[in-house]
Amino acid sequence: MEKIILGIDPGTNVMGYGLLQVGDRKPQLMAMGVLKMKAVESHYLRLRRIYERVCQIITEFHPDELSIESPYMGINPQTMVKLCRGQGAAICAAVEHDLPVFEYPPATIKMAIVGNGNAAKEQVRAMLQRTLKIDERDMVEQLDASDALAAALCHFYKTSSPLAAATGGGTNNWKQFLANNQGRVHKNVNPLEVKK
Repeated sequence: MEKIILGIDPGTNVMGYGLLQVGDRKPQLMAMGVLKMKAVESHYLRLRRIYERVCQIITEFHPDELSIESPYMGINPQTMVKLCRGQGAAICAAVEHDLPVFEYPPATIKMAIVGNGNAAKEQVRAMLQRTLKIDERDMVEQLDASDALAAALCHFYKTSSPLAAATGGGTNNWKQFLANNQGRVHKNVNPLEVKK
């Protein structure tokens, strides 16, 4: 199934975005970039810029889904509030355009891309470049852009796995998988008694 996934790394100083086109179950880079807002003094005007830019990206590329990085705990509360507002502005733009929204914590995204939830942003960028076979000239210098692309690729991985297909979504929910596949579940089977 062909689709386009928009990934966003929310921020109120710099917002990263990345788009993947998926065809024949293979993702490839469509576009990536950043929205810089340091020159905009008002926090509220930055939120408007985020909303408007995400609307522009949606209108230009027609993505089917939004994958967005959720703010992580452990930062100071004022920064957390600003990040949440920025994320909310991006989500509002997606909802306005009837895009389904999927949210992933940073550690989940890093684990999906690198195999290590504590990986450095530079490691994520390098793995994306290798996995998606992106030429260095097409990579954006700011790590916010590669973080956004990582969110999109993470969503692709989560929704294209056999478990996701069986449960109807991008969740690693074994309980739901078992409920939906009762005919495939063998209860009280001794593995030593199973015939080969």
